Amino acid sequence: MGLSIRQAIKVASYVAYHKLKGTKRFPLVLMLEPLFRCNLECAGCGKIQYPEETLKKRLTPDQCFHAIEECGAPVVSIAGGEPLIHPEMPEIVRGMIDRGKFIYFCTNAILLERDLDKYQPSPYLNLSIHLDGLEARHDHSVCRDGVFKKAVEAIKVAKERGFRVTTNTTVFEWDDPQEMRDFFDYVQGLGVDGMMISPGYAYEKAPDQAHFLAREKTKELFREALRDRHKYNFNHSPFFLDFLEGGREYACTPWGNPTRNIFGWQKPCYLMAEGYTETYRELIEETEWDNYGTGNHPKCAQCMVHSGYEASAVLEAFGSMGGLVDMAASVFNPKRRPRRAGRGFKDGLDVPEQVIEAARRGEIVRETPVPTDAASASCSIPTDEVPETAKITRRTPSGKLDQTTTINV
Repeated sequence: MGLSIRQAIKVASYVAYHKLKGTKRFPLVLMLEPLFRCNLECAGCGKIQYPEETLKKRLTPDQCFHAIEECGAPVVSIAGGEPLIHPEMPEIVRGMIDRGKFIYFCTNAILLERDLDKYQPSPYLNLSIHLDGLEARHDHSVCRDGVFKKAVEAIKVAKERGFRVTTNTTVFEWDDPQEMRDFFDYVQGLGVDGMMISPGYAYEKAPDQAHFLAREKTKELFREALRDRHKYNFNHSPFFLDFLEGGREYACTPWGNPTRNIFGWQKPCYLMAEGYTETYRELIEETEWDNYGTGNHPKCAQCMVHSGYEASAVLEAFGSMGGLVDMAASVFNPKRRPRRAGRGFKDGLDVPEQVIEAARRGEIVRETPVPTDAASASCSIPTDEVPETAKITRRTPSGKLDQTTTINV
């Protein structure tokens, strides 16, 4: 497990504190987006399509510090956009470290070598480099040649200077399990401190809507790609990797990774923007949490992204003695697979079996509006056998078929 011992202890004690206190909803990771502007135009990204006046906006250091103090999460993921474009980013990073927060600094690394002298190595700072595969695959994903080589060189330089470096990888429909394992071998050979992987999410503003993974395809792909996962240093809970393989089932924990960006606190999660609040407290108290998650909302039907489900896995691992024992067994015996399906967590409670069963099938059990539009891709993307429509099945609370809706994809 790529997580540092220091961070694992802090997160475990934080979860235990809130469990003993009886806190119903508490954040694990603050998803901080100080700006949306980027120096790439990736076809799977949901940020770059905003108008120029939005791309000019950014959070101040004080706004960033207030956000982490409001929610109190032990970990902050600084994303965007490209954080290195923000002129006050070194001050923001120093302030988070001074507050004892573990940082995942998410960057495409194009500017990292240029700016590395502005930062100091720290056990609290993880440089999280975006790599979606080996050279051809990654450069295709980001729609620009040469980015892979630039990122790899930046990783080598950062490691030489003593920085903790992890990678983050988004997996799409066209990815091949053997190529994924080849990529894991290559990245681990660079000496990174951990790798993060997650299926992509179909952002409404992403130009390419055709190649995001459905749930069953996700499980098939990850079961094959992770068959030798004990060889690799993944920066994930073993329970989340079990989930990706289909060995555990979870309901989403959207409040586990709250998002603060240039618009405010985003409802309900990092992946969906259905309104904003001015304060973290308003986000927690005003959001209708039961309306979201797989089985509850059409936009959530195929989602298995770490920002919603890693929190569910962590709550199981650190939320009870049984979870701790199971986690320890997984850490000390990496080849071990779960003897039982994971429990579903939602608002700190076990999820009704009907919802878990709907999650397994990727079905909807709550009547909500269905999105019907999709944008065109902005760069060359494989288009073999792309379906033109998809069916979403809604069921009544008793489980009977209620309605089938066909939508454009």
